[in-house]
Amino acid sequence: MEWKFSGDRPVYQQIMEAVCGSVLKGEWKPGQKIPSVRDLAAQAKVNPNTMQRALTELEREGLLVGGGTSGRTVTTDEAILAAMRRDALEKVARECAEKFRLYGVTPEQAAGLLLALDDEKEE
Repeated sequence: MEWKFSGDRPVYQQIMEAVCGSVLKGEWKPGQKIPSVRDLAAQAKVNPNTMQRALTELEREGLLVGGGTSGRTVTTDEAILAAMRRDALEKVARECAEKFRLYGVTPEQAAGLLLALDDEKEE
């Protein structure tokens, strides 16, 4: 996992997004044990308390399951994973729509631009 942080919002929230992204992209599979807080904190070059806060929040949200001394695993609950995927994609769509609106681009025009990008990728 690649860790990049910006100064525009708290690091623990950015960690939460990165972990969620890794799960949704399939880098971490449902039921898979994740690295320890200390290992992840060292990889991300953040304070272990910051990493702990992010993972605790993800556990509270249901993405991670705490196993006590055996560590955390990714949830196997498909409903939670589907809801998180939907929420993440809706957030990205809202951000894109907002930026398109700044340039006077309609949703139909935006869809056309996105489809054209996809066509370029396939060539």
